[in-house]
Amino acid sequence: MRAAVLAVLMTSPAVAAPCGGDFGAFLQAMQAEAVAAGVPTDKAAEFFAGARPDPKVLKADRSQGVFRKTFLDFSQSLISKQRLSTARSKSETLDDIFTRAEADYGVSRGILLAFWAFETDFGQIQGDFNTRNALLTLAHDCRRPELFQPQVLAADQLHALDEFDLATTGAWAGEIGMVQMLPKDILERGVDGDGDGLILLKTSQADAILSGARMLQYHGWRAGEPWLAEITLPEGFDWALTGLEVEKTTEEWTALGVTPRNGPLAPGLQASILLPQGRNGPAFLAYPNYRVLFEWNKSFVYVTTAAYFATRIEGALPYAAGNPDPALELDQMKALQEKLAALGHDVGQIDGILGAGTRMAVQKEQVRLGLPADGWPTRNLLDAL
Repeated sequence: MRAAVLAVLMTSPAVAAPCGGDFGAFLQAMQAEAVAAGVPTDKAAEFFAGARPDPKVLKADRSQGVFRKTFLDFSQSLISKQRLSTARSKSETLDDIFTRAEADYGVSRGILLAFWAFETDFGQIQGDFNTRNALLTLAHDCRRPELFQPQVLAADQLHALDEFDLATTGAWAGEIGMVQMLPKDILERGVDGDGDGLILLKTSQADAILSGARMLQYHGWRAGEPWLAEITLPEGFDWALTGLEVEKTTEEWTALGVTPRNGPLAPGLQASILLPQGRNGPAFLAYPNYRVLFEWNKSFVYVTTAAYFATRIEGALPYAAGNPDPALELDQMKALQEKLAALGHDVGQIDGILGAGTRMAVQKEQVRLGLPADGWPTRNLLDAL
């Protein structure tokens, strides 16, 4: 049944429903799309009946303040001795499931435990937004309809498979279950880990863990390879070599004086140097698997924190926090982004968030101005601009 549903969904793309405008008319258009995508007529009607927009979803979408936290603030707020202890205990008690994830999909248990911990506190807090209404609200909103309209269709397909209840709750952006996956990922890459014939990420630990592993494998996770390693950089290091845009082999980094804090570096792999808070903060070597994690979450701070926590779960030492320069205040970050944009840099939205585009622009301007080019925005840089 699932294979047949997927075959129809993949071969019958529907015309996108118009965003904005009357919500009732939008629901009718989406229902027609669902039927065209293979959902039985009665199931499609049942799915859309009684749906309504949720203004709290739009409010959450517009105010993602968590992404403005620094790496040190964010990681110290999420990683505690208790959470680390719980993760290691789960690794032991669910060893058979994590062993399957490692054997079948090549994904380390540390990564799966880190996301499980951060997304839902090991399944305890899965979100209280009605998932159907959240997805329809975001699909109707004109900011990102191309992302969320396919998620609505996937949720309706799951409903037709008896794997999505209309009362299902989750995160404001429509993620479901213990590891918070979107409906399309569940439909296409979900795993029936407990063998009950259904894929239920809200209630089955095996389904959630193995589905998360399969999703990472699909996005390019490389079995048996590390993802992040804390390093120490030598005096006089060329800071312009840091950032995800520069890759060298571990042997080349070693020749430049890069040394690991936890065991040897993985031989023969390409890697980049990450300085989440500049040259005076923690330093990491990011391997190819690190980049795959952005398919789970787009936030640099979130992904780096999850990757670091995964290394801690598997025995790494706590990072050397250092003494980074103070972060810019929100209004200062926006002012910096405006200046960078005026200079021709693509920093995306002026939102005060230190995203990839802003980091790249900061580093280029630091090089131009003769400042340490570590990608960390400081008041000195703002003043110089």
